[in-house]
Amino acid sequence: MSNLQKSIMKSRLPPIPSVPKVSRMDGSSRRMFQKDYTPKEWHEYFKERQMVSVEDNTFCVYKSAEPVEKGPLIVLLHGGGFSALTWALFSTEITSMIHCQCLAVDLRGHGETETTDDWDLSATTLATDVAKVISTMYPEGNPPIILVGHSMGGAIAAHLVHLNLVSNLIGLTVIDVVEGTAMEALASMQSFL
Repeated sequence: MSNLQKSIMKSRLPPIPSVPKVSRMDGSSRRMFQKDYTPKEWHEYFKERQMVSVEDNTFCVYKSAEPVEKGPLIVLLHGGGFSALTWALFSTEITSMIHCQCLAVDLRGHGETETTDDWDLSATTLATDVAKVISTMYPEGNPPIILVGHSMGGAIAAHLVHLNLVSNLIGLTVIDVVEGTAMEALASMQSFL
């Protein structure tokens, strides 16, 4: 990336907050900086939690508030062994920066989702699940959609695009996808881009 591109990208981001200098701390100061590992509740990050029925399956979906101005729907797909709540902080930050709505789905076999076969974790099954959840939630047609997937979620996002399962798709972001999957997806990405 050129210096010009970097400066353009940086100019669109909020400033990085300064970090206060830390001196030797007494006992009360140290307690103030101790990490809190208490689990957070979903409603601290998302406006609503829906249980979406698709055939005999029930998918747990978290949605942020609708944007004040029209914007895309960012569909967030988590990695293997995680849940939709891994996108909580991202959802809060991205909706504060741009006009958009986030939709995070607990995939089959993960989180609060319950399916007839939680062990069928093939990319095609997971991609089909996501497509059906979206079409169930938006029966009158999809808003402009940006797919964002991390690890396994990135592979599912690539499959959704490759199989052409989501209409009105305007963007795709894959984060930390296994190299083999990413390489296989490159051929279909060129036709999408």
